[in-house]
Order: sequence, then structure tokens, then C-alpha cells
Amino acid sequence: MRIRSFAVIPEAIHLLLLTAAVFLALSADPVFSLAAGKERLEIRIDAARPAASFLPDEAFGAGLDGLHLKDLEEAYSPANVATMRGAPYRQLAYRLRTELGIEAWHWNEAGTWSDEARQEGYWTSSSDSETPVLVSYGYRLPRRGSTIDQAGNDGYSRLDDGDEGTFWKSNPYLDAFFTGDDNALHPQWLIIDLGSRTPVNALRILWHQPYAVRYEVQYWDGRDADHLNELTAADWRPFDHGQIRGGTGGDAMLRLCDAPIPVRFVRILLTASSGTGPETTDVRDRLGYAIREVYTGVLDSQGRFQDSIRHGTSRTSQTLITVSSTDPWHRATDRNPKTAQPGFDLIADSGLGKGNPVLIPVPVLYNTPENAAAQIRFLMSRGFPINQIELGEEPDGQNTSPEHYGALYLQTARVIRGINPGLVTGGPGFQSEVEGWHTFADAGGEHSWMRRFLDYLGAKDGMDTFGFLSFEWYPFDDVCEDPTEQLIRQPALMRQVLQGLEADGVPRDIPWILSEYGYSSFSGRAEVELPAALLNAEIVAQFLTLGGKAAFYYGLEPNIPIRELDQCDDEKNLWGNLMMFQTRPDGRAPWRLPAYYEARMLVDEWAQPDKAAHRLFHASVLPGDHAPDSVTAYAVHRPDGRWALMILNKNKGGLTLGRIRFDGAEGRWRDWHGPLEVVQYSPRQYAWRDGGPDGRPVRSRPPVRFQARDGLRAGISLPPLSLTVVRGAGPPDGRGAMNQTQP
Repeated sequence: MRIRSFAVIPEAIHLLLLTAAVFLALSADPVFSLAAGKERLEIRIDAARPAASFLPDEAFGAGLDGLHLKDLEEAYSPANVATMRGAPYRQLAYRLRTELGIEAWHWNEAGTWSDEARQEGYWTSSSDSETPVLVSYGYRLPRRGSTIDQAGNDGYSRLDDGDEGTFWKSNPYLDAFFTGDDNALHPQWLIIDLGSRTPVNALRILWHQPYAVRYEVQYWDGRDADHLNELTAADWRPFDHGQIRGGTGGDAMLRLCDAPIPVRFVRILLTASSGTGPETTDVRDRLGYAIREVYTGVLDSQGRFQDSIRHGTSRTSQTLITVSSTDPWHRATDRNPKTAQPGFDLIADSGLGKGNPVLIPVPVLYNTPENAAAQIRFLMSRGFPINQIELGEEPDGQNTSPEHYGALYLQTARVIRGINPGLVTGGPGFQSEVEGWHTFADAGGEHSWMRRFLDYLGAKDGMDTFGFLSFEWYPFDDVCEDPTEQLIRQPALMRQVLQGLEADGVPRDIPWILSEYGYSSFSGRAEVELPAALLNAEIVAQFLTLGGKAAFYYGLEPNIPIRELDQCDDEKNLWGNLMMFQTRPDGRAPWRLPAYYEARMLVDEWAQPDKAAHRLFHASVLPGDHAPDSVTAYAVHRPDGRWALMILNKNKGGLTLGRIRFDGAEGRWRDWHGPLEVVQYSPRQYAWRDGGPDGRPVRSRPPVRFQARDGLRAGISLPPLSLTVVRGAGPPDGRGAMNQTQP
């Protein structure tokens, strides 16, 4: 939709007027001054020993994801593909929306069903295709048990949908038949969230087949929380009469205790299955557990039962239920028409990966090993550039236990390795969590998700399949907070998370990968303004300096401002998106946002467009009048022998860079003299006009370039919220740093 005021003023004139107004407003604002500050900063580079190294073709990437079908068609139009190819990123990470949406992925629409006559069952896409695979789809799972998913979130649980003809069934691949473990080691469960503490002394279960012959009904004995992954400070406690041995299925009414107990969370823990089911030749039909409907509440002395669960066919009309796993069984009629994934041939033909290997996902939570094997064979037959295979996506966000994920992970990884031992498998593709990743305590009291996953792999002799660690990094859920304060906090958050992963036992001799990164997993104005540029640049530079291998920006596909939340006092802070290119109503993407220009500075100015190794060195900013950590710097020694220093001024006021010094191999500090090249991006180049869904840049120019021929004698101005790259030969003893031993 066009901005109505543009109808009466020619767009070019209107743009000039808006640009001038924004520039004058910024210059006159005492809390956002473009003038250089009087304080002269000093930055010191520890050139004696490199902190890490990276290869640009491996380190800098972007992600592609599933979209609404119309948006997918627009994003991959010839014009928009050409626009995306203009981004400097060197490789791609394929993101899998179906895995987040509790859907099975038909990565090739040609394939076979386990029950071909009924067009239902377990699907295996064909490992061959005579026609290009340009689009692929997700299929909703009709045996779904969780109310909430991490994608469109428009599904619902079959455990409290009010329909006794539907049912939830757990994943048969978690049964001993496939895992080789005792089923007691992989208990399945469902958790009922009553929303607030509610009297409970009874539970009614309408079983399907297979049913549980041994199970336990429990309640959470501890502090309530809004999210299940926060329930780590206490224990699940069994109801007095909640332990069931010799279950017979059917319609089971259980009196759990004599007097009702006020509880919010009720868990049913399933540890032994009847192994019964329909008379079919497919063993998967008889593995796991299945429940038609569940009820809990108060059973009085007269035998009258008052159910406290809301039953409905939407996430807003039913009580929230979360399950341990879901059967990937589905039907041809279950295809989700709203979203689609880009087909593998579409990605290959786009040229967006610059010919480098793509980080490819293989689903594990809602997939079969047979479909995974067919996917790998298909990619290999197509000559698709692959090396690393990410198994699953965000299992922690779906409250999957580490042991359950580990069992599915190992089955899939071993199938893939059997096809091509040279392929590297890894994961788990954690969702962002600045406090680290935790889950319910096991019998030994261990809450760490990662430590338990690694313990499982070790116990199953599967550590050789864990070839890389992947996780996402969107550090800020609160899009209403002052972004300058968030920019200052981010480095400490990342250090804390990486230290926690190392403490959990993640090996440092495998690659660590940010499979997605961006400002926030929610839309907000900071994502379309200068804070996004600073945050993205720092995330990548810091991650690489701390030993990370690669980072993939989420937002390559052209997009528009959206609103997802409601909590901000200022409406304008809610509109934004993770994007480099903004589209017009006609679908074309003419506007470049800060994420684009930041990527250019990071990949083409700070780093060198070269496949050779770059060495990273720690840089520190000496304390001054500015807030601690409000100015940060990252130093790289490039293959061309030059040094590049990236400086982030997160202040709302301008500063002046007055001195850069190197700590040489002999321990002597040497000043960096000229001539120096400077590339800078600041409010002088970019301004955003708020307009809700019609917001857009009113000024969007490339970074400026200039030279400091006399070095830093006159100083270099660092505008507020600016990104600056200073580049030059460095002192004579700094040149030898490329030859120092890497830690």
C-alpha cells in the first residue's frame, strides 16, 4: 500500500524534503548529536598472538526459509533473485519451517506412502525427479499432541479437541524396536497446563491403541512459570494414587488423591506400551502410545466429575498441552496450503550460494530415517553442494528431551553416514536462549540439555556423528527497550552462552555455527534502523573472535515491515522485520536497509574478498567518559598483509578516535600511523520514516569512504550509532603477526 501523502507531492521532491527534515532533527537533538565528541579514544590491538582465524567463504552466510506461497513466488522472482545475489554473503543455510510447525516435509512431491492405496501413512520422497523441484510443502500431522508450535501456530492438540475420533500418538521411532533401549529410558509424556493453580484429584483418559500398561500421573511441585523450559527448580511429584501398573486401556477414570491439590501443571509419564494396534504389516502402527482425549479436575464423593480442561479446535479455545513427541504419520489431504519451502533445484539455480556448500537440514522430529536417506541420495544425484547436515531444528523450543532428540538424531545420522561417510552431521539448531539451554531434571538431577544430549551420544558410541554444534542467536525478545542499552549488553550475553556450552562439554575441536542470527525473533523497529547494523556486525565479529566457524544472517529474502507484539507504549517500535531488502507493493525490492550495508562493510571492507585465512586479534578500547562497553572494536590481519579494525560506537553522541596502538611481538606498543583508509556508516547515510506497515527508508546511501593521510593526528570522527572500518598496513612488527601460532 502506497503512502497517501506521496500522491500530492512528487516522490523525488518528497524524499528530499523528508531527508532534510530528518537530518536537521537528528543534528538538533541533544541526545543524538552527529557532531564529533571532544573525547579522543584510544584503541589497543594485541598483535602478539592471534585469538582465532576464519575463512570468508565459510564464515559469512545467510539463511533461506519457508514462506507463504505467494511470498515465496515473489521472493524468487528473477528481479528479486538478482537483488539477493547482490548481497555479499558467501554461503547459505537452509532453514526448515516444517520442522517448527509440527509438519512432515515432502521435500520432493513425488514419492510413496507406506499405505499407497489410501494415500496415507509414512511418506518417503523420491530420490529422483525428472522435473526440477522448485517448491516443497509441509503436511500437518493429524496425530499432533501439542497445542503450540514454533511456526504459524495455527494448529491444535488432538488430546483436548473435543473429538473422540481423533487421537495423539507418540513417535514410533522412539520405541525400543528402533532405539535398542529399554522403553523406560525413553518415557513419553504429555503435560497439561491449566493456566493457574486449579484443584485436581482425578484424571480421565480415553485410550486409543497402543495404550500404556505402565504410567504415572504427576504434578509440578515448585514455582509456576510461563514456559516449560523454566520448570527446572523443583521436581515432578506423583499423586498419591497416580502410579498405574497393569493398565488395560479403554476409558480410564483415576482418583489420584483423596483431597484435591491445587496444581497448575499435570504430567502423564508413559513407560511401557501394550504394543497393540491395527492388524497391519507396518510395525510402526503398534509402537508408542495413543490417547483420544484427556480430562482432569475434581471427582467428588458422589462420583461426579468436574473437568477443568477446555476442549476446542484452536490454540485459543483449548487448554495448553505439550507432548514429548508426535507420530509423523499423515495423509495426502494434510498438506498445508499456506506455506512452502523453496525447492532444492530452485536454490541451486538461483546462484545465491556462490557455488559454496549449503548447510542443509534433515528433519528428525517429524520425519523418518527412510525419508532422510532418500533426501541425501537426491542431493547427491543432483550434484548439490553439501557438506554439513543439520539434523532437526529447535528441539529445545519444542520441549523435546535431549535423550529423545539424541535417539532420533543417531538413527538419522547413521543412515546418512552409511550413504556417504564424508558428510558431516551436527545440530541441534537450538533456538536462542541467553541463559543457556535447560530441561527437566533427570534422575541424577541434571538440568543441562546439552550435557545430557552429549552423555546420550557417548553412551551409544555416537560422538563420531556430532561433527558440529549449531544454534541460533536472537538476543533480545524485548523490542520496546532502548536499543543502545541492548547493543552494550550483547557481547557479555554471547560470552556467557559460549562459556556455558563449553562448560557443558561441547568439544572445541568441532565447528561452532550460528545457523541463524539477527536482532530479535520478534519484529521491531531496531531491525530496520542502525542498531541492526551494529548488532549484526558485532555478533559475527565477536563470534568469530571467540572461535566460531560460521554465522548465517536471517533476512536475505526481501520482505516488508510487520507487527507481531503489542506490549510497547510507543506503537512505532513494534513495526519492523529482519531484512536486508524491503519490497514495494509490486513485489520488487528497491530499498536497501542497514543490514545490507553492514554486510557489505563486514565482508568486503573489514574482511578481504579472498578464500585465504584471516587472523583475528583482540582489541580493547581504553576507558573514557563514554559508558563502559559502549565502544567496541574487532581487529583482523588480512591475507593482503593489511590490518582492518572495525569500530562500533553505540553511543547516542559522537566521539573521536585519536589513537590506535599495536602490542608487538616484543611487548612494545607502537602507534598506527597513516595513510589509513576509512569506511563509515552512520545516520548521515541512513534514516527511517515510521509509517507502520508503510514505513520505509527516507535516506539510504552506501557507507562513505575517506583517507586519513596523516594517520590519527587529526582524529577520526565516530558518529553516534556508527560502524567504522579503519584499514592500513600497520606497524612493521605487526606484519609478522600472520605467522604467529594460532591457539
